[in-house]
Amino acid sequence: MSVSTGTPAVMGGDDRFPAPVYAETVLAPGFMHSQKHLVGHLLRLHRAHAAMLAEQGLLEAQQAAALFKALDRVEATFAGLTAPVAYTGEYEDLFFYIEKLIAQDIAAQKVDPDVAGRLHTGRSRNDIDHTLFKMALRERLDTLGTAVLDLVDTLIARARADAGTIILAYTHGQPAQPSTYGHYLGAVIETLLRDFNRLMEARAVVDLSPLGAAAITTTGFPLDRQRVADLLGFPVILRNSYGCIAGADYTAATYGAIKLMALSLGRFAQDMGYWTAYEVGQLRFSDGFVQISSIMPQKRNPVPVEHMRLLASLTAGHADAVLLALHNTPFIDMNDNEHEVHGAGYEAFATAHRVLALMAGVVQSAEINGRRVRANIEASYATITELADSLVREENLPFSKAHHIAATLARHMQASGETLSNVPYQTFVRIFAETAGREPTFDEATFRRVTTPEHFVAVRELPGGPAPEAMAESLAIYTGEAADARAVIAAHRARDAASKELLADAMATLMTTATGA
Repeated sequence: MSVSTGTPAVMGGDDRFPAPVYAETVLAPGFMHSQKHLVGHLLRLHRAHAAMLAEQGLLEAQQAAALFKALDRVEATFAGLTAPVAYTGEYEDLFFYIEKLIAQDIAAQKVDPDVAGRLHTGRSRNDIDHTLFKMALRERLDTLGTAVLDLVDTLIARARADAGTIILAYTHGQPAQPSTYGHYLGAVIETLLRDFNRLMEARAVVDLSPLGAAAITTTGFPLDRQRVADLLGFPVILRNSYGCIAGADYTAATYGAIKLMALSLGRFAQDMGYWTAYEVGQLRFSDGFVQISSIMPQKRNPVPVEHMRLLASLTAGHADAVLLALHNTPFIDMNDNEHEVHGAGYEAFATAHRVLALMAGVVQSAEINGRRVRANIEASYATITELADSLVREENLPFSKAHHIAATLARHMQASGETLSNVPYQTFVRIFAETAGREPTFDEATFRRVTTPEHFVAVRELPGGPAPEAMAESLAIYTGEAADARAVIAAHRARDAASKELLADAMATLMTTATGA
């Protein structure tokens, strides 16, 4: 065993905060994140807190008025920037940097310099940060929800136009039964409406105000938590103050809902890829969504499928990054649920918007290739389930016998190369008689009719089926649910607008009181 006799590394150093590497790897990125995503929310929060403090007698009206003026000028300063403020390390984060700007403006107003510090009465960066993250998330959730509904509206329009357009549905990657394109799209619509509901359920968790929790246990100052929640557009407060700063479920609920939506979108994209494959060919993209080969003149590459699939996977991956960051973390206030993780999560919103928009464009322009659908249905005997069902209805056979007759006929056609449209009727009669012990009562015309895809679809009239009346009922329901969903978003935006008016009124009242007008 050898022992090093070299000079040991000098330990220690970096006694002044922030250590350069800490500033470079943590504080500077956080400062930039806050400038990009949170400045407006922070200034709104400051105004609401100042108004509430004054209403509670913890600030004089003149002090609140001075703070409002300072905040207006700070907002104007940021609005006038052509580049983000560089991080110097002089102030730990954006909160303290803005606090300095407020103090400088207060001093310029020749008001008691302590006024700037009084703004922080009864609060902590703990409850401030979670409030800011929630304000940013609820805005993003409403915007994403709107994008989901835009795709839903496109799908509803397409499903209505193609309610009677025959397709071949698959199970286990194999031809199964005829349906309609509208019926298939209805399944996607229902899934996306559930995805929307999950996003809004997450938003309801986001929409609980943590402000007033302070560091952990609230404060001895007589704050009005509900008042400041109202001024910021939160309908109610999150009651337990420990949970306000320790809870991460609002983050997990948001990205869990986004991940589930991404999985749904990816599966739909995967089907599009399968349907556009040469061997299936029942879906055809318009030229605007097809890329050519640089060497093979015949190629029509439906590349948007790959991008939709990729964007859906990236969305799920970004959401997973947030969920994994929260895994096995302690139930306390922690940086695992702060700027870094929320910044990563915003990427999930960005890629989700891209896949939703691309999918809407593709759905709007893609068309079913009816000729290939017919050929595939013929070649796969996909209507033969209805033959078995018809034998039960018309011949009063038990389904097990009817299934056996249909299966025997299918095996015969597989061996002979015949299809349901050209197999001799007498072949069916013989197979029927071998199993049932008698000849069938329905004639060849009936045999041909019940094995057409049109008949197959028409008799499936139960709620949720592809028959015309059932589809019309489903589309009416989807249209109503989509309208109700848009009303939810509109209500959120109306409440936010009303809260801004409420804050403006509160500020105006205090400004009037301050001037003695």
